[in-house]
Amino acid sequence: MMESPRLVKLVDARIKEFLVSRESILIRIAPELRPFAHYSRDLLSGGKRFRAQFCYWGWRAVSPVNSATAVPGEAELDALVDLCAGLELFHAAALVHDDIIDNSDTRRGMPAAHRRFEALHREEGWRGEPESFGEGSAILLGDLLLAWSDELISGAVLGAPTLPTLIATREAVDVMRTEVTLGQYLDLLEERAWATTDPDRAFERAERVIVYKSAKYSVEAPLQIGASLRGASLEQLDSLRRFGLPLGIAFQLRDDVLGVFGDAARTGKPSGDDLREGKRTVLVSLTRGRLDASSRRLFDELLGDPELDESQIRMLQQTMRDTGALAEVETMIAERVRSALGELERAPIGDTARAELASLARVITQRET
Repeated sequence: MMESPRLVKLVDARIKEFLVSRESILIRIAPELRPFAHYSRDLLSGGKRFRAQFCYWGWRAVSPVNSATAVPGEAELDALVDLCAGLELFHAAALVHDDIIDNSDTRRGMPAAHRRFEALHREEGWRGEPESFGEGSAILLGDLLLAWSDELISGAVLGAPTLPTLIATREAVDVMRTEVTLGQYLDLLEERAWATTDPDRAFERAERVIVYKSAKYSVEAPLQIGASLRGASLEQLDSLRRFGLPLGIAFQLRDDVLGVFGDAARTGKPSGDDLREGKRTVLVSLTRGRLDASSRRLFDELLGDPELDESQIRMLQQTMRDTGALAEVETMIAERVRSALGELERAPIGDTARAELASLARVITQRET
């Protein structure tokens, strides 16, 4: 039986194979393009392949109910692995662009792509500003990863069993790309416009960012894409959506907690990095809403300061604990996981996929990285 660990190995191998094939194209154009290949390979060498796993189990979920043998044949598996690999390249592209927008220095324990291009500029002694070169080059790297993602996804979708299935899968991919791009803008907007917006809507706006920037494309969209490729019914797609969205929200809430309280050795990013970047998360919204006016002013002065030292980070962390905001976010995570698992129990899908999706739900919301 095709289990998640084997899927991850197949997706890893396909990504490596694909990047090697594209590196030869880059070098043929110009040897100066080698950094695009190297940085792509490094960025995609890590990660837990959660999106690939949800895509696969979305496909398996709509196999005949209670069937444990309806695994993909060789041709189907090849297309499914390409689809999963394409989603992982899309994720990598989003990370490159996100790091530029957030001015992040690291990603998965390594310098972020734009920082690597900056360093390259300095090492070679080129003219102009290293920062500008780094950002521009990384934007192009993200765009290239998007294009490569679409190559894999488009090829996989051509293997759909029917034209309606092909169209449904392509539409699910297109919706995902639109939503995450606009969600990224909403996140950027919140970081800049929060002081001029209605404070009573801060929580609602923070949750909106979670839904469109992360929740949908991390869980709901991969499920929908995989299920659509298999020809899922509307009832099955609706059930997977009702499972995927609250789970995706819980996944991002956990990510937000790790962005403030996570261990740098585990997360690959400095502890409290989200505080230095000034992310307007649900955790931040809940904290601000429970502070008096003077404490809120101090909180706002510190949040988003890239020069925050360790003592200031600890003070902001303690504020989040003392106000009860951290505890409330943990409650929200637990409630959304329960809601998602409840929907999963009622979903008209196969028992094997149901069990695997329940296990994945716990893994992505109880993680430390």
